[in-house]
Amino acid sequence: MNAKVNYKAVFTDIDGTLVSFKTHKVPQSAIDALQAAHEKGITLIISTGRPFTDLKEVVSLPYDGVISLNGADCRWRYGSVIEQYKIQYDDFLLMQEMSRIYGFAIGLEMDEGIFVSKITPEVLDLAEKIAHPIPEVCNLEKLFLEKGCSQMCAYFDIETQKKVMPHIPNLYASRWHPGFADIDLAGISKGTGLQRFAKELGIEVSQTMAFGDGGNDIPLLQAAGLGIAMGNAGEDVKENADFVTSSVDEDGISSAITRFLL
Repeated sequence: MNAKVNYKAVFTDIDGTLVSFKTHKVPQSAIDALQAAHEKGITLIISTGRPFTDLKEVVSLPYDGVISLNGADCRWRYGSVIEQYKIQYDDFLLMQEMSRIYGFAIGLEMDEGIFVSKITPEVLDLAEKIAHPIPEVCNLEKLFLEKGCSQMCAYFDIETQKKVMPHIPNLYASRWHPGFADIDLAGISKGTGLQRFAKELGIEVSQTMAFGDGGNDIPLLQAAGLGIAMGNAGEDVKENADFVTSSVDEDGISSAITRFLL
């Protein structure tokens, strides 16, 4: 692996990559390393399944742009839109019907927050894991028709996912939690977001570095010039990375930034 590549942009996931599931904070070592990289002229892009408005844990970082909703919403830091995609109403209805048949909760991930069809143990478990408020229950169809939606979520396990998703070919599921999956437009991912930002920045994809730990980070790591999996990542993520650093709680970001950029 060539540590002398002239990397010009770093793309990084939030939960389990920048933010520890144990402390719910970004380690100071990661803040310092990313700040040092930014001062050298490296562009920093947050790459997350979260909505653009849900970035409070990383506001101290000098990021320049955001790939949110797993690539469906790409914006510069202060909100200027680069690209956005919306889920079609018919596909929303199919997902809603599957949730009725199999009994799992679904949600819409909006700038205003996450809104769910019902509260289940899986909904409560995820909110606790990421230290977020319990989502609000509302009429999802009414909300969808009023505002549209770029990303849904489904609080189901992998076995239910395998039964459900073949019925909705325009959407796909990716996960970083055993009881939850992001539901996105087929063909849109953090990887396509990386490619769009590289184009906007006028750089080669080979000059990008990316960090991730979950299944929804695999397209990001595959697309990047250097894909780095966290030590706490799943084996499927590590298998799709060029390099595995230490865990988020063991200074994984700092270690890799120091090795490849500083």
